[in-house]
Amino acid sequence: MLPRTAPARTVDLVNALAEDGVSADVVAAVLLAHGESGPIDLTGEQLAELRAAALLVREVFAAPSVAEAAARLNRLLATRTGPLRLTSHDGSTPWHPHLDSDDEAPWGEWFLASSCLALTVLIWDRQRPPGGVCASGGCGRVFVHAGGGPVKRYCSRRCATRVRVAEHRRGRNSGGGRGAGA
Repeated sequence: MLPRTAPARTVDLVNALAEDGVSADVVAAVLLAHGESGPIDLTGEQLAELRAAALLVREVFAAPSVAEAAARLNRLLATRTGPLRLTSHDGSTPWHPHLDSDDEAPWGEWFLASSCLALTVLIWDRQRPPGGVCASGGCGRVFVHAGGGPVKRYCSRRCATRVRVAEHRRGRNSGGGRGAGA
């Protein structure tokens, strides 16, 4: 069973790494918050590798359909990950799957492989895109679909509300609302 935190970790890292000038300390804090053991001292090169991996993973979230999300994941799995293997990190954790080259793989390789695995399981389990990119103009954050119900369009209630309020105001200002021209 996929840990519940794997998709959330993917989202949090993709969003953090998309921020201009994000520091290694911020990214390390996200990794620690999702259960990675510390201390984590990321170099500039490691941060760049993580950012490159995040851009590749973001493309899966941006897919317009489940078929395209699966195709994008299949390309990443075929060209950017290793074979599926089980590890317990020398007995320090329960057995779990990995797609990276080994337990000491570079951060970028690990992040891309673990994200591909998490998103693959989401597509397999739900038969729909694993998430999306927020439809609120200027936001651009990625999110995971929580499960049943309609497909989400926004990363948060804040973004959804912001869009609804803006649409309401545009409707009122174009003369279609109550009190127009008053």
